[in-house]
Amino acid sequence: MEPMVIHSWSAPRSLSTGLMYSFAQRDDMEVLDEPLYANFLRVTGADRPYREDLLSKMESDGNKVVKDIIYGPGSKRYRYCKHIAKQRVPGIGNDLMKKGKHFILIRNPMDILPSFEKVVPPSFLELGLAELVSIYSELCELGNPPAIIDVADLQQDPEATLGRLCEELDIPFQAAMLKWEAGPKAIDGLWAPWWYKSVHKSTGFDPPKKYPLQFPMSLYYLLEQSLPFYNLLKCQVRRRSQPTPELPVPANEKLLAWVGDEILPRDSAKVSVFDSVVQGGDSVWEGLRVYDGKIFKLEEHLDRLFDSAKALAFSNVPTREQVKDAIFKTLITNGMFDNAHIRLSLTRGKKVTSGMSPAFNLYGCTLIVLPEWKPPVYDNTHGITLVTATTRRNSPNNLDSKIHHNNLLNNILAKVEGNNANADDAIMLDKDGYVSETNATNIFLVKKGRVLTPHADYCLPGITRATVMDLVIKENLILEERRISLSEFHTADEVWTTGTMGELSPVVKIDGRIIGDGKVGPVTRRLQGAYKNLTGESGVPIPTSNEL
Repeated sequence: MEPMVIHSWSAPRSLSTGLMYSFAQRDDMEVLDEPLYANFLRVTGADRPYREDLLSKMESDGNKVVKDIIYGPGSKRYRYCKHIAKQRVPGIGNDLMKKGKHFILIRNPMDILPSFEKVVPPSFLELGLAELVSIYSELCELGNPPAIIDVADLQQDPEATLGRLCEELDIPFQAAMLKWEAGPKAIDGLWAPWWYKSVHKSTGFDPPKKYPLQFPMSLYYLLEQSLPFYNLLKCQVRRRSQPTPELPVPANEKLLAWVGDEILPRDSAKVSVFDSVVQGGDSVWEGLRVYDGKIFKLEEHLDRLFDSAKALAFSNVPTREQVKDAIFKTLITNGMFDNAHIRLSLTRGKKVTSGMSPAFNLYGCTLIVLPEWKPPVYDNTHGITLVTATTRRNSPNNLDSKIHHNNLLNNILAKVEGNNANADDAIMLDKDGYVSETNATNIFLVKKGRVLTPHADYCLPGITRATVMDLVIKENLILEERRISLSEFHTADEVWTTGTMGELSPVVKIDGRIIGDGKVGPVTRRLQGAYKNLTGESGVPIPTSNEL
């Protein structure tokens, strides 16, 4: 009989022997324990306490092992081959990877390393996580992406994890896989006395210990080297086993962002836990829009970014040209030249220790350029609804809204109220009860042909706000900037909000009151048209790759 071969690939100390014992309990399975081990020792010259004994008793020609032992005839329907990834050395033919079914068993090196040196000195090569990634990539290129299971899942819920694995291998799950007899097994390799002492005491997959072993800090740098390879494979487990939230724009699943001084894939674009934006929301930011190969109002946004950084006494701030280069390079790398939005952040930077004091910030600022495909976020055709929040807008006595900072809790609390009321956003009042802005935008009203907007005392003097105010004057409309009460908005003929992310958004209902006739008004439409024309004809061009 020619059995169907199942290949298990793992690093050492990954419960791979326990999993081999699990599959050995099946009535349709024969098992091979590391059949390529002797070939590995012969080719690499690696030293082991049992080296000579092993070479004298096991076939050491890798291709003979593949042909005659791994894929040779058998007496059972399935053959399980336990492999350690580093044992796949050069010189072995392609049949090993092309034939059979493969899966990868991974374990966090944080859990592997504390017990590793009991047999051999730990090293990056001995750990073999890079080889696991190489095996995964090769199988994917062959059109046969392997199943990946994590030891943590196997310990937490053995039955469910084994069930999923059997399903991916297209074999029936057998309950016998959950238990085995303690002690040495006939299927053990002759190296078992050195490596299998713990697993010989087991009778199944024990749940994980509540608390881990103390990590040996002498292996800290080896952990740093190894974790990225584990995390790369761990991501594949998450993608298969956990539902992924639907993105508003699916194309943003694959994007590249600038963090610090480099461009990184979406899931790798992260800041340090010591960064000031994590420690205290200590950062400034801007929102930018890209229209037809140009960044609208780029210089104005950068003026405000640097003003905000100065107001917060940032030091070691990147230059204007450095920020521009990062923006341009990020957009070009993503191919984003239209209908895109940039969240530009400048944090005070990473600290040498946790704490509030900027004296701990000795690394310089952290620049983040987050680009997304993002159409206007509000319904600018039919209009939006607003409610009034009980949360008041910050006073300059407490935190000046002219500093465009990332500590947005004041706005977020108001947005929570808006969400709870099923409104698009929430109006925020100042300490005296006058309208300031919404949680995310500036606000305008029209009454008897006059355009009014609140003073920028409590609210952010938005760049889109200033642009629309200029357009109001250019359109020969009367503009008035003053304190405005809530009832004036309730009884307005037209209302709209302004912001980079949403542009110019008509408001058709506030606190249950219909605004005007409940439709987008003529002044709003007129200014929407003027704004669209302006975005089409102005802005800073994104250079071509040859110009950078």
